Amino acid sequence: MLDDRSKQILCAIVQSYISKPEPVGSRFVTKKYSFGFSPATVRNIMADLEDLGFLSQPHTSAGRVPTDKGYRFYVDCLHDINEPNDSNVDMGEFLCHFAEKLEGIRNDINGMFSEVTNALSVMSNYIGVITPPKPEKTTFNRIDFIRYKGDRVVAILLTEEGVIKNKIFTVDSRLTQEDLNRIADYLNSEYSGHTIDEIKGILVRKAHREKAVWDKLITRAIKIYGQAISFAENDIFVSGLYDVMNLPDFSDISRIREISKAIKDKHTILKLLDELSDAEGVSVVIGNENPVEELKSLSVVASTYKEKDRPMGVVALIGPTRMDYSKAIYMVDTIAKCISRTFD
Repeated sequence: MLDDRSKQILCAIVQSYISKPEPVGSRFVTKKYSFGFSPATVRNIMADLEDLGFLSQPHTSAGRVPTDKGYRFYVDCLHDINEPNDSNVDMGEFLCHFAEKLEGIRNDINGMFSEVTNALSVMSNYIGVITPPKPEKTTFNRIDFIRYKGDRVVAILLTEEGVIKNKIFTVDSRLTQEDLNRIADYLNSEYSGHTIDEIKGILVRKAHREKAVWDKLITRAIKIYGQAISFAENDIFVSGLYDVMNLPDFSDISRIREISKAIKDKHTILKLLDELSDAEGVSVVIGNENPVEELKSLSVVASTYKEKDRPMGVVALIGPTRMDYSKAIYMVDTIAKCISRTFD
């Protein structure tokens, strides 16, 4: 636990370092902030904060910089994250216009997500990321099967949210296109309007309960539908990778290569965002808190967007630990809510 004076000094140092990435000294804090503390008092408090792990000192004669623990304390002290601060008024107006723009392109889900990631990166100078809805979390509209070559069939799945997935897989070579059409018609008439997860459960229960009396069509439908919805891992939308490299935090060439490789590997980001997909509200993962080794030098601010109360995907910003957390939290929270309203 920190006393009020220590909290004030720590938050002032974090804010100053976020604004300008230079070690913060006691004289700077005394002049910039009207705390009424003497420089000697501020120096002593800063030394105590360093001993407690909230600050570090790059060089003996330099000021202090926040550690991951210092950033965590600062983020936990932020209040009213759903409201923009004074410096975010222009951003709030931008987001209002952006919400209207989303309404105009809501039937083009890929276009909408591209706009979201571009807007996030432009407004923040960080990396904007969004994961599209997982097929199993979406509402089934229809499926079509088209014979391709030999025993291979193309399945095309359309959800109510506008997600289109396709997959090629093998079936019994004796199945004709007419058989495939009958199976698709059965699935479309029986299960349209259910989530993919619900359909899986229904089919499993029916298979156990009525296996003895089901005809060949139903048996085939279960088998083929099970193959069709076993889609590969989701795609992911990323924007702003090269812009973030211009920040002073990434001046080291070897670090740029390391971070660039981690961001380009979409599986790395998906691994992290999947862990955050069930969280309520905005999640903030700072530096070494990151469970993904490749991203431990970065911070992530993420929020889940929903259709009604059902989590669909994740909106996130990825940037240096010296991130403007107040602004990033407000942006991610607001855009996630915009997308949720668009889905509703």
